[in-house]
Amino acid sequence: MSKTLERWGSKRAFILAVTGAAVGLGNIWRFPYVAGENGGAAFLLIYVAFVILLGIPVMMAEILIGRAGRRGPMQALGALAAEAGASRHWRWLGLFGAFTVFCILSFYSVVSGWSIEFLVASINGNFRGASAAEIGAGFDAFLANPGLLIFNHTLFLLMTMVVVAAGVAKGLERLNNLLMPLLYGLLLLLAAYAATTSGFGTALSWLFLPSLEALTPSVVLHAMGHAFFTLAVGACALMAYGAYMPDEQSLPRAAVAVAVLDISVALLAGIAIFSVVFSQGMDPADGPGLMFVTLPIAFSELPWGSLWLSVFFLLLLLATWTSAINLAEPMVATLQGFGWRRSVSTAVVALSVWSIGLLSALSFSTLADFRPLLGRNVFELVSSIPPDIFLPLGGLLIAIFAAWVLPRSAAAAALGVGERGYLCWRNVVRWVSIPLTLMVLLSGLL
Repeated sequence: MSKTLERWGSKRAFILAVTGAAVGLGNIWRFPYVAGENGGAAFLLIYVAFVILLGIPVMMAEILIGRAGRRGPMQALGALAAEAGASRHWRWLGLFGAFTVFCILSFYSVVSGWSIEFLVASINGNFRGASAAEIGAGFDAFLANPGLLIFNHTLFLLMTMVVVAAGVAKGLERLNNLLMPLLYGLLLLLAAYAATTSGFGTALSWLFLPSLEALTPSVVLHAMGHAFFTLAVGACALMAYGAYMPDEQSLPRAAVAVAVLDISVALLAGIAIFSVVFSQGMDPADGPGLMFVTLPIAFSELPWGSLWLSVFFLLLLLATWTSAINLAEPMVATLQGFGWRRSVSTAVVALSVWSIGLLSALSFSTLADFRPLLGRNVFELVSSIPPDIFLPLGGLLIAIFAAWVLPRSAAAAALGVGERGYLCWRNVVRWVSIPLTLMVLLSGLL
């Protein structure tokens, strides 16, 4: 395959695109409940440290492979491996990345469909005056309704693939430029509202004043895993975006900017969520149900609660939409690498993801008793194994390829920071990031 001629229209467009890929359920759904289960500030401190030591260097490795290859992930890896005199089997890493994203998007679309349902319900004021038992029962009833889950899953995937089919400039770039500033505006609005609640001070203390007693090995492993998950590394999605990166853009500066923007979303979401939770005297460690059960209960008892809950679920929908769009791109780029047109590639990806997503959507009703592996249903499998095992494995192989296999001249040119900067990055990846990634993988396996 010849090198791609597509490029992001500006440096800002690239940063917003990569941020769009990174910001999503991991920041707004997963971060609050994982932080809630792991002591708040202690988790946050370790999480930020691992973003710097693990997330940013591996993110740079993934982007520079795409930038050096200027092709789809599979084709770029194959061409660069041949240039280095290494095995062309490295190209299968691109296919593995596409498979990982495929699995993630299949359940991601289902959960994102929940945000559509809850956005409509909050706009209609369905949670106003409802008791905790009624809201909890309503969520259970929603999960047990296969038709409604499939409808929302289908609608969300259609929203996603229409944008992907439009291409890099007309689709991904245009929407990212519109939605990412809107997302941050909504987050700041929610954080400003949180500052007026009685739980704001408690939330800040809980998030930013760590207790040494809370620093356990379990907290460290969870923080390490989340730092990896939240930046969307390990699935070759960023490799696809690196292929479209402008020649004059600084890769390290872009990676740091994305990490800062990604962390800021998690922090603002945490402040907004925990201020409301503490205002109502609720438990921040309510787990995955924090988003769809605890928050509606908390907001239902606050002045203008329906309005602010609607803003929150709109924010969640926008974040998951931009993330899903950016996750779909590497799969489409991989098929385009075989000479397929973008429209055909998008249609095939959409139909395949939708079909497998049905198994996740039905895991709460029709297929609730179908537990093919480890006593887990399909939703539990695809929402745990790909993020916990496939992403770290992919990230480990990407880091090894970039720091040990990729020709030094090609890597240094793609990184664009001079000889000293390249050697510093390579040593960090080789002796810090790769061992840490291996620890994340082992913790996922165990």
